[in-house]
Amino acid sequence: MAAVEVTDLVVRYGELVAVDGLSFEAEAGEVTAVLGPNGAGKTSTVEVLEGYRPASAGRTTVLGLDPVADHTQLAGRMGVMLQQGGIYPGIRAREAAALFCSYYGGRRDPDDLLASVGLTERARSTWRELSGGEQQRLSFGLALAGEPEVVFLDEPTASVDVVGRQRVRALIRTLAERGACVILTTHELEEAERVADRLLIIDRGRLLVSGTPDELTRAVRTAELRFGAPRHLDVAGLGATLGVLVREETPGEYVVEGEPEPALVAELTAWLAERNVPLADLHAGRKRLEDVYVSLTRREETPDVAGSATQPGRRRAGRRRRAR
Repeated sequence: MAAVEVTDLVVRYGELVAVDGLSFEAEAGEVTAVLGPNGAGKTSTVEVLEGYRPASAGRTTVLGLDPVADHTQLAGRMGVMLQQGGIYPGIRAREAAALFCSYYGGRRDPDDLLASVGLTERARSTWRELSGGEQQRLSFGLALAGEPEVVFLDEPTASVDVVGRQRVRALIRTLAERGACVILTTHELEEAERVADRLLIIDRGRLLVSGTPDELTRAVRTAELRFGAPRHLDVAGLGATLGVLVREETPGEYVVEGEPEPALVAELTAWLAERNVPLADLHAGRKRLEDVYVSLTRREETPDVAGSATQPGRRRAGRRRRAR
């Protein structure tokens, strides 16, 4: 049995359908990242799994239990990190850690908990005195106070600095290595690639595709050639020479739409050399997760995917108003 099972989940807010027949599983010992644009239904789905919101239809289980009906039994086995709020602004970091550890019978030492998220020196600071990133780290630490079997993390590194982000990512991987099921929602695609074993991309309350990061980047079959160079190159002239479309995706970053065969790379570098144009970087291969994400969430229908990544069928036409 998977640690978390979601089958045909539907969440409605009046006429608004926020989650529309969503199904997936998350395993113990793995990190599952839920990705999707604002309004995709990520938060509504996680709130049902946490037991804070009843489903309108469908079935969900966490550790084999119903997250709403069996919430009391599950509370001591789950860790929940909200993106914002939930902590009294006047409480000191050490006091908050001690309070949360007491909820779970002292499974964790408060000082050890603060040290794990790098907040030992801020132990006497109140919540309101902590920076946004420090508040995120404290919220993350509090979610681990009960040594949970399932952990739900909402944007765990939002506003966190580089060093703190690395610490949080390492802790997330450690949780999974110890056997916990970790489900995180994030807009940080790089973070998802770094820490997740499995990715779910959802939009309008429906699953678009799921798989490992490697599977999803292979899912869009088109490969490409990317390079960095000074702004405003003659992309039309370069494209005519190469015989493929060339575009300046962002200032100074160019994409050559074509299979990055050695001959194409040689023609590109020769064109740049003839014009004495410096090459900042060069990447040849399959598209990045960001490209896959954009291609999926911008389309009304999901594209063909390869490998073991799964793809639901076409969207069903309907009259229900959908979350946006």
